[in-house]
Amino acid sequence: MTITVRPAAEFDDIATMVGPKRPDANVCWCLSYRVPSKQNLALRGEERGTVVRELLESGPPGVLAYDGAEVVGWAAVHPKADTSFARNRKIPHVEDDGVWSVWCIRVRPGHRGAGISHRLLEGAVEFARAGGAPAIEGYPVDNRGEKVDLTMAYVGTKALFERAGFSQAAETTSVINGFPRVLMRLEL
Repeated sequence: MTITVRPAAEFDDIATMVGPKRPDANVCWCLSYRVPSKQNLALRGEERGTVVRELLESGPPGVLAYDGAEVVGWAAVHPKADTSFARNRKIPHVEDDGVWSVWCIRVRPGHRGAGISHRLLEGAVEFARAGGAPAIEGYPVDNRGEKVDLTMAYVGTKALFERAGFSQAAETTSVINGFPRVLMRLEL
C-alpha cells in the first residue's frame, strides 16, 4: 500500500469520503464546523453537497489520502478564522492570529489500522504550512487509551496528535463520547 496525501481538489472524491450514499440524505459533509450553525442546521439533502462545491471553488477544504487512485481518507483543515472554532466558547483561544484548525479525520472502512490517520494529519500540517499558517490546532479526545466509538472518532485522539508532534496547549470544556477534548497545537 502506497499512501499519498494531497489537497482535496476533486468533488467526487470528497463526496466519497464525507457525502451520503443517497444524495437526499442529511449527513454532515464535514460542514458542522465550517459554516455557521444556523446555516448548518437549515441545510437539507443535496443542499449540503452544493455548499461543499461552493467552498471548493475558493480552494481545497481539506486533504485526501489515496491508495493508488482510490480515495481512502479525509481530513478537514482550514484557517481557524473561517470556522466555528473561532467563536466556540468551549474551545479556548491561544494566539489565534493566522492559526489553522484540523477537525475531522476519516478513513474508509477496509483501510483502517494501516496508519492512514497519521498520514492524513501529516498532510493537514503540510497543507496548513503551505497556506502560510504560523501554527495548526486540533481538538481531539483525551481517551487515555480507551476505545472511542467510531462515529465520534473523527476528532482524533490526543495520542494521534502527539505522535505528529503536537503538544497540548489547553484543556477545553468540550466532551465527545464521554471523553474530554483537549486543544493540541503545533507551531509551524
